[in-house]
Amino acid sequence: MLEKLILVLNCGSSSVKFAILNPLTKKKYVFGNVECLFLKDTRVNITINSKIYQKKLPNYTDHFHALSFVFRFLKKNCFKYYEKIYGIGHRIVHGGDQINCSIKINKNVLEIIRNSSIFAPLHNPANLIGIDISYKFFPYLKNKNVAVFDTSFHTSLPKRSYLYAIPYEFYKKYKIRRYGAHGISYSYIMLKIEKILKKSRKELNIICCHLGNGSSITAIKNGNSIDTSMGLTPLEGLVMGTRSGDLDPAIIFFMYNKLGLKIKKIENILTKKSGLLGINNKNSDCRYLEKNYYNSQKAKLSIDIFCHRLAKYISGYSSLMNGKLDAIVFTGGIGENSFFIRKKVISKLSLLGFHIDEHLNYTVKENKNYFINKKNSRFILVIPTKEELFIALETQKLIDNK
Repeated sequence: MLEKLILVLNCGSSSVKFAILNPLTKKKYVFGNVECLFLKDTRVNITINSKIYQKKLPNYTDHFHALSFVFRFLKKNCFKYYEKIYGIGHRIVHGGDQINCSIKINKNVLEIIRNSSIFAPLHNPANLIGIDISYKFFPYLKNKNVAVFDTSFHTSLPKRSYLYAIPYEFYKKYKIRRYGAHGISYSYIMLKIEKILKKSRKELNIICCHLGNGSSITAIKNGNSIDTSMGLTPLEGLVMGTRSGDLDPAIIFFMYNKLGLKIKKIENILTKKSGLLGINNKNSDCRYLEKNYYNSQKAKLSIDIFCHRLAKYISGYSSLMNGKLDAIVFTGGIGENSFFIRKKVISKLSLLGFHIDEHLNYTVKENKNYFINKKNSRFILVIPTKEELFIALETQKLIDNK
């Protein structure tokens, strides 16, 4: 019987991630990424059965040409996997309020993704390019492309969580509301934590922190998202690598009216020059800031503000759980790898009954033991997210259920 593999595509604002895997066995045969799109140092990294290939692409390579290179490379160098691809799963950031689940892609779905680009201007257009080029290289799979949405996980948000306190007509006419993000990551975490805590999804009450260059936090009650930090767009909420997160809207008025900055300039500042980068003015990478925490005041301040905001959100979300809080979960690049950030955040939450075990926190990655809490503490877990596996599972499910 021919093995059926899924190609997963994740087209970000300045990068592309891809993988070929078997969702049944969870085995990943090929994976890689293209980094620094639109910059001088665009490069591709591809791993095929543990063998690594790296190549520098022409400067300022865009999504279309990057994916064209990747697909040609895969066809030439690992055809035995390439020919077994029977479905393509696409990570889509925003589905607006019209789509609340993973769905096979057709003209109507493409139009919804296109119309939702206003809410995710850095991501949805890139996602559409990924779909378009998949059609070109895999025309025989045109009816087997599946869109998996980050916003789907948050369709359970109640109105009190997703509405903004602005005139209601802006919601009714223009769908201005909280949509959330990182839903694919949260969906995978829910599948995993069910097994770890041996509870059904409907019994689970957790606060999940997806921390990376883009960071968000979600309160999950009885298995459903009931509040989340990202809003209409992924700009709201926690301090991020280059995004400001929460701020007084009057700052925008001040920038425009008093400083004479144009709206495009303000948007660029808040999305690409703020957050950790804006505070220290050198680097948005948390690893750099941790390394310089004790010898740079601005690096220290960047980390301190990041942890302060996160602890404040965790504390606030704990009040929504009606006293039934099973665990805090850390995931994402920072959440999974930074014992320093986890320690600083949890140190602020002793009032909620969370106490970190420093040894477990430091060794959790090498020991592959999810728990990092002391015995007298509520559960604190570190769970590596596998968004591509969840996308593959959703894709397989929709293709097989014709």
